[in-house]
This record gives sequence, C-alpha cells and structure tokens, in this order.
Amino acid sequence: MRRYISFPRSEGLASRQAHAAFPRDLYEREMGKEGFFGPATHIYHTHKPTGWIGFEGPLRPRAFYLDRIAQEHPSPWDATRFLFNAHCKMRFWRAPRKMDHLVRNADGDELLFVHRGKGHLFCDYGHLAIAQGDYVILPRSTMWRIEAEEPIAALLVEATGSSYMLPDRGIVGQHAIFDPAVLDTPRIDETFRAQYDERGPDGTWKVVVKRQDRLSTITYPFNPLDAVGWKGDLAPVRLNVKDIRPLASHRYHLPPSAHTTWVAHRFVVCTFVPRPFETDPDALKVPFYHNNDDYDEVIFYHAGEFFSRDHVEPAMVTFHPCGFTHGPHPKAIRAAWEPRKPMTDEYAVMIDTRDPLEVGELPAGVEFDGYRDSWREPEAHAS
Repeated sequence: MRRYISFPRSEGLASRQAHAAFPRDLYEREMGKEGFFGPATHIYHTHKPTGWIGFEGPLRPRAFYLDRIAQEHPSPWDATRFLFNAHCKMRFWRAPRKMDHLVRNADGDELLFVHRGKGHLFCDYGHLAIAQGDYVILPRSTMWRIEAEEPIAALLVEATGSSYMLPDRGIVGQHAIFDPAVLDTPRIDETFRAQYDERGPDGTWKVVVKRQDRLSTITYPFNPLDAVGWKGDLAPVRLNVKDIRPLASHRYHLPPSAHTTWVAHRFVVCTFVPRPFETDPDALKVPFYHNNDDYDEVIFYHAGEFFSRDHVEPAMVTFHPCGFTHGPHPKAIRAAWEPRKPMTDEYAVMIDTRDPLEVGELPAGVEFDGYRDSWREPEAHAS
C-alpha cells in the first residue's frame, strides 16, 4: 500500500488553519500532492508568488481566445483540437445547422458542453433537446448527430480509452452538488420518430467512425437511428450548469476539487457556478496561490464575471501546465479579504489532467501572447 511521508510540522510564522486567519500583508502558497487530495504544506510569503518580471521557455501560462476560431466544422472530427494528451483531447466546435451524417467515437466517451446556441441531438437512444450551459455525456460508440435551431459552439472533451463517471461525494452524500435525478436521458418521442424516414443527401446515411484518430465511413440504405425502445443503465445524460448547487463554506475557501462534476481516467472535470462568498472576516475570499503539482490545469470561461482572473472573456481558455505557481490576478487579490459583492457571478469548466498536455495547431491570433504578464500590476505593465 502506498503511503506518503507525512509528519505535520509548523515553522516560523504560519496560520493554524489553511486559507484563513493569516496576516493580511502575507501571501499564502499551497504545495501539495495529487491535486488537492494529497499531503500539502502552506508557505507564507512577504511577496506575491506570481510577482515574476520575466518568463522564458516552454513552461509558461498560456491563454487562447477560442471564439476567434471562426470557421464552421461539418463534423466534430473536424473541430479544432487545442489541447491534448494520451487520455484527454479537447476541441472547440462550431457545429453546422444540420449534420448530414452520423458520427461515432470508438476512442472513448465524449463530453459535449454547449457554450452557445441550442438545438436537438439525435442518437441511438432517442432525442435530447440541448441548449446553452448543457453538458452532454455520450458513451463510447454512441451514434449521434445534431440539428441546431441557433448556431451552436461547443467544447468537446474526449475521455480517450475511458469513461465518464460521477465523483465520490464522501460525507456530503450522493445528492450533493446535483441530485442524479436531474440527469436527463434521451427520449423516443415524436421529434425522434419524425426523423425515422430521413436520409442523407444521396438517399443513404453515412456514419463516420473515429478510432485511433483515424476515420472510417459506414453507409446504410436506411436511417440507423430507428430504435423504438431501450432499457438499461448505460445512456447519454444531460446536465445543465444551472442545476448544479455548489458546495460552499462561509468560514473557509474550498479548493476546486470540491466542485468536481465528472471524473475519467487521469483527469477530472469541475464546474464553477455562482455561489456566496465566504463571510467570516478571517477567511480568504479568493483562490489561494498554489503550485501546479501533479496536474495540468485548464479553465474554459463560459459566462459571467470571472472574479479571480483579469483579461479573460467568454469562450477563452487558460492553460497552466504543471511546474509553476499561480493564483488570483491583481484585481482579485485586492479583494482577497473583503469582496465587492456577496456572490460570485461566473460559469466556467475546469479540466485537470494528470498527464502533460500538448498545444494543438491553432490559427493565428487565437493565442493571447501577453497572458504570462497578466499577473503584473498595471503600473508594472506600463513600464
């Protein structure tokens, strides 16, 4: 059995409680193992851990304006891959008004997060209406297509070789964060039955299957989405971010792991939604500085005002690879103890991967080259 070397100690000036009751002229930094689940130490500094004046080399914070990927993609397999590793692939997809073929991912489960737009998803199991803020989990090898009523832009996250599952909610119980009863599954309804007789442009239906990132096409002389019923405990599920009820603590700033929504092999997906700020005067009100130890961190900003970040906007992604300290931007740290309003106002998707991510080939202008300097105070920027 694995056991970390563990011997809690305190040296010099330190708080007895993490993220609370330390002098306001100091800056707390967490170093830990296994994301926020393993042993950790909190170090108290006289200078901001993000107070660098230079950053060179490939290990650096990066940010991408995904909305600047303007082209529509006929298929999710054509969507722009912006970050990836052996266990997780992330794409940004501008879907067509109506897909003229079906797709099937034989490489792993697919997560589709609808950033903008609305429409209908048709699959082996039936019909699901989809809209802004929806997560849709599509089990591996599900056959599907979409029809948009309003232009759809979506984040796609493939769990390569694995499955999406629900996190262990521990002592708060299975109904915390969201009750599994709010998960919707496809219905064999009138909308689904109405598409039985549809055909592709040449009178057939083509299914484009992705396996090992290579595409194969299977052609049918009929619509293979012709199911009249099903039973079982494997099916696509839909969850809207507005159905998430976040954990909160008025005396302690909870780590991002408290907001875990889905887990897969070697990565997790968390969701940040509006929640009350901590009210205890001794409690830190913003994310604490921390090292990226063991995980790469990716955040997709969906909507609202992102209280811990400057220079971000909806459909932007930030990427913090393992190996450097990061934390709140200057605007946020000035409200570390006294927030400007009673609640946060943000919706964001965080993906933490246990293995290093590679950056895909992106069109010119998508990357925000000044992101590494965004922790500098405005006067430092101007110099």
